[in-house]
Amino acid sequence: MASPFQQLQKILKHEAQDGYRNRIVIGGMGRFADHWYRQARAALQGGDPELLLALEAIYADLRCYEAADVEERRRLVEALEARIQEALQRERHLRSGRSAPSVPPEPMGRPQPSQPPPAAPAAPTAPPALPEPEEKPSGRARARLVPRVSPRRAARVESLGLEAPVHVIHGLGRERAQRLGRLGVRTIRDLLYLLPRRYVDFRALKPIHRLRVGEEVTVIGEVMDIGSKRTGNGLTVIKALITDGSGIIECTWFNQPYLLDRIKPGQFIVVSGRVDEFLGRPVFCSPEWEPADRELLHTARIVPIYPLTEGLTQRFMRSLMKRVVDYWAERVEDPLPTWIWEAYGFPDLPAALKQVHFPDDWEPLEKARRRLAFDEVFYLQIGLLEARRRWRSAPGRALAFDEALLERATAALPFTLTNAQRRVLSQILEDLRSGVPMNRLLQGEVGSGKTVVAALAAYAVFLAGAQSAIMAPTEILAEQHHRNLLALAERWAAAGLPTPTIRLLTAGVTGVERAQIYAELAEGSCQLVVGTHALIQEEVAFRDLAFVVIDEQQRFGVLQRATLRGKGYNPHVLVMTATPIPRTLALTLYGDLDLSVLDEMPPGRRPVLTRWLMPEERERAYAFIRRQVAQGHQAYIICPLVEGSDKIEARAAVEEYERLQREVFPDLRLGLIHGRMKSEEKEAVMNAFARGEIPVLVATPVVEVGVDVPNATVILIEGADRFGLAQLHQFRGRVGRSTHPSYCLLLAESPSEAAIERLRAIETIYDGFQLAQKDLEMRGPGDFLGTRQSGFPELRLADLTDLRLLELAREAAERLAERDPELQAPEHRRLAEAVTRFWQGPVEPS
Repeated sequence: MASPFQQLQKILKHEAQDGYRNRIVIGGMGRFADHWYRQARAALQGGDPELLLALEAIYADLRCYEAADVEERRRLVEALEARIQEALQRERHLRSGRSAPSVPPEPMGRPQPSQPPPAAPAAPTAPPALPEPEEKPSGRARARLVPRVSPRRAARVESLGLEAPVHVIHGLGRERAQRLGRLGVRTIRDLLYLLPRRYVDFRALKPIHRLRVGEEVTVIGEVMDIGSKRTGNGLTVIKALITDGSGIIECTWFNQPYLLDRIKPGQFIVVSGRVDEFLGRPVFCSPEWEPADRELLHTARIVPIYPLTEGLTQRFMRSLMKRVVDYWAERVEDPLPTWIWEAYGFPDLPAALKQVHFPDDWEPLEKARRRLAFDEVFYLQIGLLEARRRWRSAPGRALAFDEALLERATAALPFTLTNAQRRVLSQILEDLRSGVPMNRLLQGEVGSGKTVVAALAAYAVFLAGAQSAIMAPTEILAEQHHRNLLALAERWAAAGLPTPTIRLLTAGVTGVERAQIYAELAEGSCQLVVGTHALIQEEVAFRDLAFVVIDEQQRFGVLQRATLRGKGYNPHVLVMTATPIPRTLALTLYGDLDLSVLDEMPPGRRPVLTRWLMPEERERAYAFIRRQVAQGHQAYIICPLVEGSDKIEARAAVEEYERLQREVFPDLRLGLIHGRMKSEEKEAVMNAFARGEIPVLVATPVVEVGVDVPNATVILIEGADRFGLAQLHQFRGRVGRSTHPSYCLLLAESPSEAAIERLRAIETIYDGFQLAQKDLEMRGPGDFLGTRQSGFPELRLADLTDLRLLELAREAAERLAERDPELQAPEHRRLAEAVTRFWQGPVEPS
């Protein structure tokens, strides 16, 4: 009598020849499947259990056949043919009486395991001795991993403590230590702070018959069978059948042949992973697994996912981290005073480290991460407050000046100061009088009047008989400041006031003129100099530099700022930025500085009407620019890149300039400015634009900072979706610098959802500080960190958008500074060490 498997094999052969059209048997394959299953079940009744499992799997596939399309049917038939061949091979072995190989059928039946699965994972008696290697270790490797740590080695590790190099960890070795080094891990302390980048929750324990595709779940069951085969392309495929009494599921792993030695039939294991689907049945593909009688590390819990590099795997990292955390976390001394972490409801540091690596639940994990984030911001604040204390404790000079003359100079201005300008000027003058070196940050968005405040402060210094220097990042901006200061000096002279000698020192000033400026600065006859990096050249020497102004300070490095300060004896320093920063964030980033904010625009300034246009509206934008030019005004067209790029769909400024001149504005004179032009070329173009000789200026973002052309009334920004809110607001500030109505037009080719949100925000919000807060919420603190420049520690966990956490850290730092500003108390020794490690050296004030 033919085997039921042979009978089905013939049917499937004919079905394939007929093009998988489901018409070989009357009533279709679905009805035939039920009939064939009943006959086959009867024929195999009481027979080999593995053939019965194969029967269940084949029947399940047949039931899926009718609903499948032609391509799916073809794959089903191929899979069924393979199953049938394996079943026929087992039948032949059984008939011959030889030892029969196991058949790896697809699991669908519900056979009972030989013993009930454990109700829950067994509690561990001891942590694993070593990280479990991913490949099957050789006998020699096993021998190397087994020995315990020698007393001498243990004593060495204990003596070094958390600063011990990771290669001393037993079983790790120098090769793996080098791989960890690629992740920035060199010591045990580094390893403890190599935090998971994410977590997977495998705690959902479900019976197999209730699994749903797409779930991330855990199953506990008995291994019914495990086998391997090699594919045509050389892959080793391991398949195991797991049953929990409610059903059977197949688990597949690739290129892990050592699993045949690790997983044995009859063994109870825990399997965690995402439920996939194969031929209509749920399966696990490359799941995590562990023996059920051990402490569970990779399954049935919130599982950490660590950063990796070549040669390291998640299983190895988790095993290693478990050993390290279990042993070393308890030995970490908490540097925070107890009153701080208790007052703010944080766990102690050992508990936080344990939970952040191997959390019991999401709530303690969140508390642990918040504690570690607090530590970072707290250490940051301690360092900044210490820098501020050191700065203010340095010997300074109190400048005495004629208040009446300064008031007359203020009255001689061509405009009235805003209340914000008067408030900030008063703060700066108080610093100058105090005898404590000023270290102040002046925030004010474009057009708020920072320069005139700095000019009046410099005039006060001139009245006191000392010198001032104003350093700008570009020659264009330095020249603009110089022109504005000369205009003010003319008004002061016309009012009968004493006037300082004002000079410009840039790379463009050479020869006799440069030598003369050097001499005037050295002898003190030049009381106010405006310049670029040329001011910090070694040849520049001042007779009595008492006041330093650094404009757009984020464009200068820490050493450049320090070099200019070093030209005087603890001079007063004012740094200025046109990038509005939310106050709490500013206190965090600039905790070593006093903060002043110009939050009021001069009267008569109109908001710049802002509109986001579709790409098809570009011609309308060009027509609008032409109308503005016809009325005697000027325009900017901003392009984000200098050269074309296939990756970024932004119009290159050079190509766009040529196209606009040729096709759009052939009758107008266009100018072009970009960052790769020589300084003298940029200067010539900008001066021509400022004089009104160029009606339309095509530019890259080099035009962002400081350029002041009151006659410019419209700015068109190409690729507006490429910029952040802060930068878009900076561009918008290039226009609207007069009483004429001004306009900002935004063009975006294919904005993302986040870019659309930014474009809508810039259309409706005109206040720079509101936009800064919005930018912080949308894009995080990255752009604001850029304003801080170099010398700023890396923050691994702290989210600078978490303003509440920033406030708590600053409050705690200030409370501690009141008690022990230099951290000299014995109970603060560990804290002082932690702050030093965090900053990696002395803190450089801004």
